[in-house]
Amino acid sequence: MQDDKTIVIVGGGFAGTTLARSLEPLLPADWRLVLLSEESYTTFNPMLAEVVGAAVFPEHVIAPIRQMVRRTRFIMGKLTAVDQVRRTLECTTLAGPVEIAWTHLVLAFGMRANLQIIPGMEEHALPLKLVGDAMYIRNRVLQRLACVELTQDPQARRRIGHFVVIGGGFSGVEVAGALADFIASARGYYPLIREDELAVTLLHQGECLLPEMPKALGEAALKSLQSRGVQVKLKAAAAGIEADRVILTDGASLPSETVVCTIGTRPNMLAGSLKLPLVRGRIATRADMSVEDCDGLWALGDCAAVPNGRGGQVSPPTAQFAVAQAQALAANLMAAAAGQPTRAFAYQSKGMMATTGHRKGVAEVYGLHFTGIVAWLLWRAAYLMKMPTPGRKLRIGLEWAWSAFFKVDITHLRFTRTCEAEAAAQPPAQAEIAHKRAA
Repeated sequence: MQDDKTIVIVGGGFAGTTLARSLEPLLPADWRLVLLSEESYTTFNPMLAEVVGAAVFPEHVIAPIRQMVRRTRFIMGKLTAVDQVRRTLECTTLAGPVEIAWTHLVLAFGMRANLQIIPGMEEHALPLKLVGDAMYIRNRVLQRLACVELTQDPQARRRIGHFVVIGGGFSGVEVAGALADFIASARGYYPLIREDELAVTLLHQGECLLPEMPKALGEAALKSLQSRGVQVKLKAAAAGIEADRVILTDGASLPSETVVCTIGTRPNMLAGSLKLPLVRGRIATRADMSVEDCDGLWALGDCAAVPNGRGGQVSPPTAQFAVAQAQALAANLMAAAAGQPTRAFAYQSKGMMATTGHRKGVAEVYGLHFTGIVAWLLWRAAYLMKMPTPGRKLRIGLEWAWSAFFKVDITHLRFTRTCEAEAAAQPPAQAEIAHKRAA
């Protein structure tokens, strides 16, 4: 693709897709807009706990990028190199390598999970960053419930039925509440399991949950989780994770075979490989989100350290700020294309919300505090509004309405191919032959 009027966006998350949708009605007819992403969909990460708790199906928390954009050319591929002199980039796609020329290049490829911050985390813990993680955790919980029912040793039953969540931020609080509700609802289908044989523990090294929110709401979240049976341990940090226990920094240990980690992010390796200025692993930008000494290069979202004109601090890596940055950058790109001055990014947070289980939550909206079902309804309304199409909004609304009146779905989905099922059913020697044929 050779064109001297092309804007290329790398990253299909909140920042990248919002930027593309904001640019489409503004872009002159002779300009091209390209969106490059490794995945063909955007994941609404704040809703992953809803998948873990079976409040929604996994396809409800993702939105196909091709349904979200109209004028934009979408390319599913992985960025491999950027040539700032020739103003081209290289990417790998299903059809092979592709080179794209750009006039303006916007980096919005987010952050990655860090599985190295706790010894044993990579081997034994379950991260919650992707929709696949949420489905895996949900399936693991159902497997553990089935295992508890078949185990005779009382000590082993409690260890298998103990689910530990590490991290008392938004994700940790929400998944702990979702797990507690899911287990309580699903236990009715496992009549041989006693209530005291199942437990959820939340570990948080800070003094209060949800440290990003006012202390009063953190305390309200604590009480809400405790009321649904979650054991919350504050000022408690994991020193190591093993196959059957979590070792705490004070030397104590928690017997558990299922540990969910909601902490730990690391910079995308692309940020370092492009040799751009970094601030704690995030691409350093000017106030207007342009990258210094890199003409035509911009960055936003989680991968970028964007100064916020409201307060002077670096913008936090949240979906709310990613959307606001995308809307501001769309105007700046159009100004730059027209040779006009750009504006510094300045945004005042509208508030923060977190659920603590079904019909429970905490929220701060324009300085006002809400708890309980009101906060929960505000949370759901906010994310329902963020859904990109009316059809998807309707599907999620119907699913939420269904889950309000009926018990959770305990289907354990196994995506097994016919050749794999046949191989498993055959004697060992024949199974090996069938597996080789399938490969």
